[in-house]
Amino acid sequence: MERLERLTAWTRSVLPGPLLSLSPASADASFRRYFRALTDSGSFVVMDAPPSHEDCRPFLHVARLFRAAGANTPEILAENLEEGFLLLSDFGNTTYLMALNEASADRLYRDANHALIRIQVASRPGELPEYDAELLLREMRLFPDWYLARHLNVTLSEAQREVMESAFQAILANNLAQPRVYVHRDWHSRNLMLIGNPDDSNPGVLDFQDAVYGPVTYDLASIYKDAYIHWEEARVLDWTIRYWESARKAGLPLSADFGDFYRDFEWMGMQRHIKVLGIFARLYHRDGKDGYLKDLPLVMAYLKKACGRYNGLGDFMRLLDEIEGRAVDVGYTF
Repeated sequence: MERLERLTAWTRSVLPGPLLSLSPASADASFRRYFRALTDSGSFVVMDAPPSHEDCRPFLHVARLFRAAGANTPEILAENLEEGFLLLSDFGNTTYLMALNEASADRLYRDANHALIRIQVASRPGELPEYDAELLLREMRLFPDWYLARHLNVTLSEAQREVMESAFQAILANNLAQPRVYVHRDWHSRNLMLIGNPDDSNPGVLDFQDAVYGPVTYDLASIYKDAYIHWEEARVLDWTIRYWESARKAGLPLSADFGDFYRDFEWMGMQRHIKVLGIFARLYHRDGKDGYLKDLPLVMAYLKKACGRYNGLGDFMRLLDEIEGRAVDVGYTF
């Protein structure tokens, strides 16, 4: 309660008018919390990021970097780094996940593509941490540590571990060979906001503080192989082609052959799916957040489908089938 009291007092001191109410707005997969502050002149978002767990400086840096590129990140209205409090402009409550349907999807994803390309075109090395081999591999290792060992209580044999490591190295080689750009790292339907009528301000972009400099297809895989919503492959192909065409026109160094680009998109997706399976299991077992368990089946389905398409991943595909059987045995169906 003491921290909430300090947050409230600070919020009162930086608002442009009297505080009428302060209520929870949302929480995410980290230690950050968000509150909505209402005043006579409108609403604002207050971020609470305890300094012992979170560092606000990357959030501030990336918010300004992406905003300068033409993406619509929240405006930073006041900051208190010592306490971990930020006052931000308010994008409202409507996420892409809430707004997406058969009628709206083409328009919303078009806007998302345009915003993503703006961010990528502005990319330059040295501005954000490198999404390098060490980080990409560390993320994939969340899969055996948390999804297999902790969630499914599976211990791999030496032969199975060799199969997994071989697949990890093949995926990593593809990822590292791709052109490099700014990577939001969580570019999906829960972190993109619908702002009023469609115009140049859509989407509002959130949860970008972990941005890095890395493979060009990563954010595209995040949004079109989204853990929270599934689309038929024909539509995903259409949206991905539209991105590829627009990105090449904007000068991004993408392959001239869409088939090659789509292969990279799928291999990048594999890295993300492997990571996400581990993260969702960790959120449950370490942090007590069970809301992500229902999303595991879709993520595993993406991973298996992609692995089944490419040479060199057959053994890993068979290992995933064995894991799937174990998941069913303990009550997690796919």
